[in-house]
Order: sequence, then structure tokens, then C-alpha cells
Amino acid sequence: MKIDNSFGTSVTVNGREYRWPKSPTVVVCIDGSEPGYIERAIEAGLAPNFDRLMSTGTNLLAQSVIPSFTNPNNISIITGRPPAVHGIAGNYFYDPATGEEVMMNDARFMRAPTIMKAFHDAGAKVAVVTAKDKLRTLLGYGLDPLSGRAIAFSSEKADKATRPENGIDNVLDFVGMPLPDVYSAELSEFVFAAGVKLLQTFRPDVMYLSTTDYIQHKAAPGTEIANCFYAMLDRYVGELDAAGCVLVLTADHGMNDKHLANGEPDVIYLQELFDEWLGAGQARVILPITDPYVVHHGALGSFATVYLPEGAKRSEMISKLTSLEGVEVAIDREEACRRYELPPDRIGDLVVISTRHKVLGTARAKHDLSGLTEPLRSHGGLTEQTVPMIANRKVEVPAGRTLRNFDVFDVALNRVV
Repeated sequence: MKIDNSFGTSVTVNGREYRWPKSPTVVVCIDGSEPGYIERAIEAGLAPNFDRLMSTGTNLLAQSVIPSFTNPNNISIITGRPPAVHGIAGNYFYDPATGEEVMMNDARFMRAPTIMKAFHDAGAKVAVVTAKDKLRTLLGYGLDPLSGRAIAFSSEKADKATRPENGIDNVLDFVGMPLPDVYSAELSEFVFAAGVKLLQTFRPDVMYLSTTDYIQHKAAPGTEIANCFYAMLDRYVGELDAAGCVLVLTADHGMNDKHLANGEPDVIYLQELFDEWLGAGQARVILPITDPYVVHHGALGSFATVYLPEGAKRSEMISKLTSLEGVEVAIDREEACRRYELPPDRIGDLVVISTRHKVLGTARAKHDLSGLTEPLRSHGGLTEQTVPMIANRKVEVPAGRTLRNFDVFDVALNRVV
């Protein structure tokens, strides 16, 4: 399957150049795919296509951005740059200008164009399919659905997709699946099924598929639930590969157990601590993992940012935080932005990151954990930063280069041998 490359030889976006694809190029983000999930499914004999790709193509590891949450990493992938450039530093943030805590899932928060927009503007056909609709407006930022060359929709709201809004209608009939529940493995399966169908019919030059981490929040690598999920993904990976595309898969973040021996979440409640140290309500703790889909994580992750009242001494608060068991990093805004390439106007006075098996909360009363049907697994910290990068082709990466997950389009478009 060849594509028309008469529009040019490359596009440049956010200071990076991407070669015009010679074959359809598909990039996949498997949400929450900690290294080990695919390997355990292969060992169980359930993922022969992944096994083949990792043996005959390319099997690498990459580092996600911090915080290791869904929105900042997906937007880093689709822009090829870290949050300091594109502005999306979490799923949720505090806007000091308005005094409001808001979801960061509106395109108005984007500060950089996407790779998909650059190719679309250059004349390419592009497609974006996400599991949750919270990402669709961000990942489809700048695309013109009425051009006939751009499709962007979510599994969650596939039944509401229209040609003027999404570039396609009658999606359920097109994919041949019923609308999946937002808390289900089928939400991710719908993404892959749609991707296969789009590759066969719409024939995009560049396509991005992004799943949900519902299963990874519930089940560790090698468990029956996880293996069944990756066996399902494996079937679609085989279909995508058989269609002749360049296929590169990565993840937005990993996942770890975050619970005590009795199964209860292992939480440091930061707002309660700051209320004790500075007075009730004087500091404001923000948990950027917060999104509309908190059933499987209860808004508990391993990264938090803290806004301090005027007069509070940062150094004193950092000293108190670093003395706590379970705190891996406690630094001020300037150091956090330098170290993790974050936008300073969307980060509090302090950044706190917990250790591998701890999570950070605000106050006990503010977290509804009734939806946790299994011991908590979550993400957000340094220990969820390592992710896979798997290609169905050989790729050349310069010696000594540390791959980031947001290098995936560079790998797919520039590094394929």
C-alpha cells in the first residue's frame, strides 16, 4: 500500500523535521503499558504477533515525560515535544489567573501545533482515534474535518461522531462494534478495530491510535485478565502489520502496585499535612491525575503540585516533605521545570513525587475509593517512566541516545531502515 508523496519530502513542526511517509504510518499509544505486559503474554503463547515484531522488527525502551500521566504524555507524543513546549502538564490544574481548578482537556490550553496538523496542512490524510473523549479534542487540535483528509473521534462517543465535527459519521456501523462502556477492555478494542478499518478504507498517510489503561489499573503483567487483553491487542497488531503499514507502538506511562498488604491504597494525604503545618486551607494541593474517569484510580497518583500561601518558606516545606517515608522527590517550581521540562505557569510552588508503591492524595474525605474493586495500581512518578517502543521494521537510533516516548513519530517516520 503506497501513498502519494507529491506534496513534499518532509514537514517541520515544533522545530523537528519529519519525513513524508513512503507507506502508511501508524503510531499506537498503549495506555499504561508497563514493560512486562507484552512479554508475559508472549510467554503464555497468547501474543505471536508481538513476538514476531519484537524479534524481526525493533524492541526498545523509552522514557515518558513527568508527570507520567495520560494527557501530558499523549500530547508530548503528538507534538514531539515535552510539556514546557506544548503546555499540557497534567490532566488537571489550578489556574491562578481565575482561581479555579480545571480539567486541562480543552484545545485552548495547547501551546504548540501537532504533528498530525502539520501533515494535514501539507496535504496528507490523517486519522486520530482515542479511547476517551477527553483526549480527542487535544489530539485532533487544528484538524479540519470538512477537508475530507482528517478524521478524529473517540470510542467513548463514537455514536455521536459527525462528519462536520469528526470527519466521519455512522462510526458504530463503520467499525462493526457496539458502543463500548467507558470502563471496559472493549473501549481499547474499539480503537484498534477502528484503526484497522480506517487503514483498509480511508487509507490515512499518518494515523495515531490511543487506548485506555483501564485493564492496567486492574491487573498486573502475567495475570489472566492482562494476558487476555494483550491477546486481543495482538490480533489487531497482526492485522495492522499485514496491511503493510509502518507500525510503531509505545506507551504514555507504566503502572505499579500502590497498596498495603491488606489491599488498601498506600497514600500520603498531602492536604492534611499542609493544613497541619500551615493552617487549614492555606496551601492548595493539586493532583494532576484527576480526570472525569476516577473509578479505577480514585484520583490517586504519584505526582502532586502544591501552591503555598504568601510568606510560607519553600525550603522549610521541602525539608518536611523529604523527611516523609514514601516521598522520592520534593523540589521547588524552578527546579521541577528545569528537571522535568514543565511550564512554570501551570505548576505550583512545589512538586512532590512519591516512591514506587506510594500515592499522593489531598485529604481522606475527598477521595471516593468505592470504585476500586481491586488493590490500587497507579502511576505518575519516576518509577512509571520506562515504557516500551516496538516497531514492525528495523530502525536506526543514534548510539547513546536516550529515547523518549515522544520520539515515536521520529522513529516511525525518520528512523525506519
